[in-house]
Amino acid sequence: MGKLYVFDHPLIQHKLSIMRNKNTGSKEFRELLNEIGMLMAYEVTRDLPLQDVEIETPICKCTTKMLSGRKLGVVPILRAGLGMVDGILNLVPAAKVGHIGLYRDPETKMPVEYYCKLPVDAPERLLIIVDPMLATGGSSVAAIQFLKDRGCFNIRLMCLIGAPEGIAVVQKAHPDVDIYIAAVDERLNEHAYIVPGLGDAGDRLFGTK
Repeated sequence: MGKLYVFDHPLIQHKLSIMRNKNTGSKEFRELLNEIGMLMAYEVTRDLPLQDVEIETPICKCTTKMLSGRKLGVVPILRAGLGMVDGILNLVPAAKVGHIGLYRDPETKMPVEYYCKLPVDAPERLLIIVDPMLATGGSSVAAIQFLKDRGCFNIRLMCLIGAPEGIAVVQKAHPDVDIYIAAVDERLNEHAYIVPGLGDAGDRLFGTK
């Protein structure tokens, strides 16, 4: 079973509370999502392997540590996932970015794919799927499967808020994928929205309805 990591860092929780507020505008919402994405990425990449390298400081030569081998890829689920990409790239500028386009059918609540574009060397990379909301779990399950169908198996899922129902669905469908999340909320309502949640992340991010 994949592990569930829930972040309790004070800065993440503080910024998330501001995002939840219905009076927070799109500009501030975008900035906060970017900041939380960077803070979460710091922990998601904690176990990246290091190698010894020799460098010369202004004082002398020394052996120090640098990232070894493993390449990163960031794969946002469109469109709300875009808001978390820059935060990760601020930490790891060399990471490549793929995109998965999904929308939730309003009647069936099931995900529908309309776009998938990945780096050519995606199977060689540690791929971090990002999406602010893990509600029913359908979009995340589908996105993970799209990557596996294309030969990618080193996958992590990073979300802002999740419902217990959605987390359970992802863990059952993809027990090999670890989930990183800032908050686990109470439940889903009858419209499959997270309660208390923060509304539609994509609409709040881009100022649409």
